[in-house]
Amino acid sequence: MTEATLKVEGLTKSFGGVVATDNLYFEIEPREIHAVIGPNGAGKTTLVAQLSGMLKPDGGRILFLGRDISRLSADARSHLGLARSFQITSIFRKFTALANVALSIQAHRGHSFRFWKPAATDSALTEPARKILDDVGLGKRADMIAGNLAHGEQRQLEIAMALATRPKLLLLDEPTAGMGAEDTDRMCDLLSSMKGKISMLLIEHDMDTVFTLADRVTVLVYGTAIATGTPEEIRRNDEVRAAYLGEDDVVENA
Repeated sequence: MTEATLKVEGLTKSFGGVVATDNLYFEIEPREIHAVIGPNGAGKTTLVAQLSGMLKPDGGRILFLGRDISRLSADARSHLGLARSFQITSIFRKFTALANVALSIQAHRGHSFRFWKPAATDSALTEPARKILDDVGLGKRADMIAGNLAHGEQRQLEIAMALATRPKLLLLDEPTAGMGAEDTDRMCDLLSSMKGKISMLLIEHDMDTVFTLADRVTVLVYGTAIATGTPEEIRRNDEVRAAYLGEDDVVENA
C-alpha cells in the first residue's frame, strides 16, 4: 500500500476558550489535489499554519512521508519538501520575477539568502528559474519588477517560488483570492497542469475552483472534519449542505 504524503492524526489547537482545530483526522494521498473547505471560522487558516510549521499544535501528530514533523520548524519542513503559498501574496516586490525565483532556489540550496553570488546573475540559479517561470506562464515576465506584475501574475509568481523549492507537497492557501474570472481561470489551468505530478492541499472559497481541481474534498466545521469524499460525494452530502447555513446552492451548483 502506498504511503500517504500527509497524515493528520488527532490534531488539536485552541486559542483561549476557542477550539480552532478539534481532534482532526485526514490524509493526502500521493499526487492528489485534496481540497479543504468550510464556512468562515471553520479553522482552515489555522490548519494550514500548523501544517506549514508557522503554528505549533496543542496535540496530535502531523506525519509527512511517514515522518512526524509536528514539532519541526517551518524551515525544516521546507527542506523536507513541504512548500506553502499564502492567502496574501508574499513576494519580493522590488526584485524582478526572475530574481524572486532564483532567490527561492538559492535559499532551498542552503544559503538562506546570503548572497555568495548575486542570485539574478548566477546562471546556476537563473537557468532553472527561467524554466520554472516558463512552466507557470510567466516566461515573458521574467525581467519585470514583481511589484509591477498584475495581481494574478503575482499569485503565479508565488507558485513559481514555491515550486523552486522542489516540494513534494504544496499547501495552497486561497490561491485565487482577490482574482477576477479571467485570472481565476488562468490559475485553475496552472494548477490543473500540475495535477498528478505533485501532492497539493487546496484551501479555497471558490467552489467552482474546488470542484474543478480536487480529487477529494474534506469539509471542516468548527475545526473538525464532518465529511471527506470525491467532489460528487460532497455535493450530495446533506450534512455538508447544512453546515453552510443556507448556502446549499453554493455546493449544489458548483
